[in-house]
Amino acid sequence: MSRIFENPEALLEAVGSQLGPSGWLEIGQQRIDLFAEATGDHQWIHTDPERAKDGPFGGTIAHGYLTVSLVNRFLPELLEVRGVAMGVNYGADRLRFPAPVPAGARIRGKGEVLAAERVKGGAVQVTIRVTVEIEGGARPACVVDTISRFVPGGSA
Repeated sequence: MSRIFENPEALLEAVGSQLGPSGWLEIGQQRIDLFAEATGDHQWIHTDPERAKDGPFGGTIAHGYLTVSLVNRFLPELLEVRGVAMGVNYGADRLRFPAPVPAGARIRGKGEVLAAERVKGGAVQVTIRVTVEIEGGARPACVVDTISRFVPGGSA
């Protein structure tokens, strides 16, 4: 369930807060194949289940960039900011892939608000460290510090 912030200013008081976790999401071979098609990355460790059985991971694995792209799916499950004209992804800092995501595994996101500040134009910029966990895994699949900006106004 999302943590609700009634306006962007409320994020300024949330530094140090934990968010989540999100729900679990299964990473099936079809999702991996679609990502390979979209990006042109058809490396066999991702797209060839027969060959990958004898590879270093014992089967196919999700692309690291597929995993980090799903952070954008998890963020609305971690927080909802109300009273905004718009929210935008501003960027990311520090991206790591500590463990591969095997095809068929389930992942979810957890967050921590690392920083929040007012920026030019009246927006609030928030940095959230999102950790993507693998169900039953000892290490996370991905850790990324996301940077978002929320512009006050309207009810978008």
